[in-house]
Amino acid sequence: MGMLFWILFALLILLVLSGIKIINQYERGVVLTLGAYSYTVGPGLKIIVPIFQRMIRVDMRIQTQDIPKQEVITKDNVPAGINAVVYFRVTKSEDAVLKIQDYAYAITQYAQTALRDVIGGVDLDTLLTEREKLAEQIKRLVDKETDEWGVDVTAIKMQDMELPDDMKRVMAKQAEAEREKRATIIRAEGEKTASENLKAAMEMMASSGAISLRTLQTIEAAAANTGNTIVFTVPTEIMTGIKQLLKK
Repeated sequence: MGMLFWILFALLILLVLSGIKIINQYERGVVLTLGAYSYTVGPGLKIIVPIFQRMIRVDMRIQTQDIPKQEVITKDNVPAGINAVVYFRVTKSEDAVLKIQDYAYAITQYAQTALRDVIGGVDLDTLLTEREKLAEQIKRLVDKETDEWGVDVTAIKMQDMELPDDMKRVMAKQAEAEREKRATIIRAEGEKTASENLKAAMEMMASSGAISLRTLQTIEAAAANTGNTIVFTVPTEIMTGIKQLLKK
């Protein structure tokens, strides 16, 4: 009898201890009594009635879930392999427990469907240039569905994007042609600016008489070498005038 008493006493102690729960700061405890929802407890030391009550812990921190790579056909029939990650957190722990079996798995599946729907409605250029905008659109679709689960989707980020090899080659050639186009435009603009500056300098020198001084300096520099032959060109207007005088 003595041995049986101590065994029963030990079992009773273990039973009482099993009803003592410690909830962390980032957790909430959903308490079910005989299978029915009773209440939700916050962080700290909590006591439940063993056997009759059960506590389900829910993590309230932001969680991440990978969206496996999906092969999506864009609006212009280009296959693209895209994977993403979804960030979410539980806002109502009781809804996350009572209204959905596995909210993390459900969010992943719904995000996959939303990703295919959104990407399938845009062309490749939009996918490449407006990735953040498309991710925000996917996030709104998923968040709208998960609100009733007590889950808030904070962000969805598209990560790697894999395109067919032939499409990569076409894009590389297009980028190279675009770079050559920009280089040609820059060279043309530089030549135009240089010619405008040269024209302005010539007009300024002509109006101030500096062109004559520059001509004399050039002649002087050329005359310093006795081996050089200097040829003066006379304007055609002067020669025409001389011819007219000779005729008279």
